[in-house]
Amino acid sequence: MMVKGIKSDSQEQELLERCTTFKVSMDLSTFLSSVNKTLGDMRKQLSNVHFATAYETNVFGMAQCRNYLSSADCLACFDAGVTEIRRKCDATMDGAHFIYQGCFLRYGIYNFYTEITFESPILVCGYNNSAAESTSFKSVAQELLTDIAAATPKIANYSAAAKRQVFNSGATPTVYAAGQCVETISPSDCGNCLTRVYTSLQTCLPQPGGSSVEPGCFLRYSDSSFFADGNITNITPYTKGGSSSSKKSIIGIVGGICLLFIIIALLLWYHLVRKPKVSENGDVLQVFELQGAVIYNFKDLKSATKSFSQDYKIGEGGFGDVYKGIMNNGDVVAVKKHALTSNKEKSAFESEVTLISSIHHRNVIRLLGCSGKGLELLLVFEYMENGSLDKFLYGEKRGTLTWKQRVDIILGIARGLAYLHEEFHMCVIHRDIKSSNILLDDGFQPKIADFGLARVTRENQSHRISSRYAGTLGYTAPEYAIHGHLTEKVDTYSFGIVVLEIISGLHCTDVKIEPVSGSLLEHAWKLYEDDKHLNLVDAELDPNECDREYVKKIIHLALLCTQMPASRRPAMSEVVVLLTSELLFEQRPLSMPTLV
Repeated sequence: MMVKGIKSDSQEQELLERCTTFKVSMDLSTFLSSVNKTLGDMRKQLSNVHFATAYETNVFGMAQCRNYLSSADCLACFDAGVTEIRRKCDATMDGAHFIYQGCFLRYGIYNFYTEITFESPILVCGYNNSAAESTSFKSVAQELLTDIAAATPKIANYSAAAKRQVFNSGATPTVYAAGQCVETISPSDCGNCLTRVYTSLQTCLPQPGGSSVEPGCFLRYSDSSFFADGNITNITPYTKGGSSSSKKSIIGIVGGICLLFIIIALLLWYHLVRKPKVSENGDVLQVFELQGAVIYNFKDLKSATKSFSQDYKIGEGGFGDVYKGIMNNGDVVAVKKHALTSNKEKSAFESEVTLISSIHHRNVIRLLGCSGKGLELLLVFEYMENGSLDKFLYGEKRGTLTWKQRVDIILGIARGLAYLHEEFHMCVIHRDIKSSNILLDDGFQPKIADFGLARVTRENQSHRISSRYAGTLGYTAPEYAIHGHLTEKVDTYSFGIVVLEIISGLHCTDVKIEPVSGSLLEHAWKLYEDDKHLNLVDAELDPNECDREYVKKIIHLALLCTQMPASRRPAMSEVVVLLTSELLFEQRPLSMPTLV
């Protein structure tokens, strides 16, 4: 699709409008109520962040603003989209997908959070009355778009904006470009999506501007600024040697994509003409309603793990051991095995499956599917190459994490918890945040894992519920361990303890810190009182890597997360803001945390 003659640079310029119709299994009034609640929930989230997902009674929603927009402009773009959806989509239509230059919003009756492609990218070229730009402009624009496409999947929020001068042009114009992916897809899917829209966008050059989008990503360039200089991203560290090398990589990927399309077409034809085969999965499909997850063949998973061999065992989670699995197609997965013996364990397993299958965030472990045979039930997760965080702090890989990696891990955990507490359609309290439940991918990005003990609360439910203690001593908030009072601030406390472990390289119950200190928290508090924060830093770290003031800031934040009463602890969304901004919060008085 191509639209010519676009002159406006409004962030509300429409790139796509699509109303869809599927078979809805609920009555119209319930459906419309769910749509309204989903849209309202997303708008509420967008007042603080630029990406939102929501779910209400089988209606899934997703919205995203370009990161260079202000909160006010983001909401204005979202509101314009809602207005257009209500105007253009009939009330009986059960899905809508509207994309603008500055944002997009979408809802539907199935989980589309990991979708990244249309049949072909949506392309809009910004033609105007002037002649096409110079050859030099085209060359610089291609290089900048190449670098944006290469850098965006490697940046934490999948968003980049940059500009570049065309020095040998008489008018010395500037090329502006931005790229973005939705936050519910993997870095590799983000890269593949951007490669396709990059290829599509070449059609617009050497015209002065253009945009190309798919469900999973957005890429735009222009000869006039559409973002403030304060929102420019330093993409140099992510381009691995500059434009030329990145461009060669993308060109190679484009060729591979063409071949991949041919293979996919053949596979689709094969699946359409072949007779479906019923897999041996017991009654798993009847027990769970998985949105977007796969029902695996039990025998395939057993074979992939070499009959759950001890040699393939990679960890232990709530109610089950975890094994590495190598599938017949070469994919590597993590298989969590449950041998259920009671209704309580079955209930916990069902809760974990139904909960995780709806969660999509880059800092939360992704459930790929499940399988079952009798009382043996299996969960299949994405495989984390680097295993659990505790091994890098005080295990066999101790001392190998740099200061920057540790800071990125702290921020990733905070983002994951903020999503679970405030951005998911229900408040999810993990209850067992600890270093061994934080997994690291091949790029050392953290993912929160093991939801076997998680509890869920809705907005209309009391934020303070009584619950019998379940967790790990040393990480658990006192009000929960002693009195059973459970709120999301229990996870905040555990996060504070994990941060202290990341900084120090010590286990929270390590009694060898000092003869008089029985816990890491007590040790950290004494150093804080004596203004000797830096003595807490892991001796394995290069002291030249650490910014002294930032170290003090993070230690202060960790102690703030462990304050009593729980109301004195910050929300995890506030923690993310404090970690990523220059805001100072030393004015907040601290008192010695309660030790359990």
